[in-house]
Amino acid sequence: MNDFSELENELRNLRPARPSPILFERVEEALMDSGAGASPARQPERLPYNWFSLGIGLAAAAVLVLFAAISLERRQERREKIAQISPAPEKRPILPAQRDGIGVRGSTSSNRFIPAGATQVVYNTRDEGLQFARGSEQPLRRLRYQTHQTWQWRNPTTGASLRVSYPSEEVVLIPVSGQ
Repeated sequence: MNDFSELENELRNLRPARPSPILFERVEEALMDSGAGASPARQPERLPYNWFSLGIGLAAAAVLVLFAAISLERRQERREKIAQISPAPEKRPILPAQRDGIGVRGSTSSNRFIPAGATQVVYNTRDEGLQFARGSEQPLRRLRYQTHQTWQWRNPTTGASLRVSYPSEEVVLIPVSGQ
């Protein structure tokens, strides 16, 4: 029992009515009137270029390049330390004495920054619930962490220090089993 089948058949057979010739004449007159009073097309005014936003973007890109360089350097230092295990500690004076024993000539320590510390503070954790990834048979729990990381380096020769802080956000997908 489909009560709407007859109504649907009638609606399919309906066709729009032809507009009257008077409508076409009025539209033509309106177009002619608007064309006569219109001014020639003009170019929109160009907005001034925002140099400040360009500067901020370039500064952010420079900071990202700095972080990448520091990260690569730290990875190389870790590899060197692991590969250079010696059986006995090497003893060498930092400030060698002169031959006559009266004074000190200079330092042989390297003028480099070494890692002094790192902190990571998690200040917002959200559970965004279960989600199904494409092609996955089991659900995944989505967790979002917002953190603030601070890296510190120190130059033992000069005593200079460098501290860099930046916020970050991490999304973690954890498989959930239904057992």
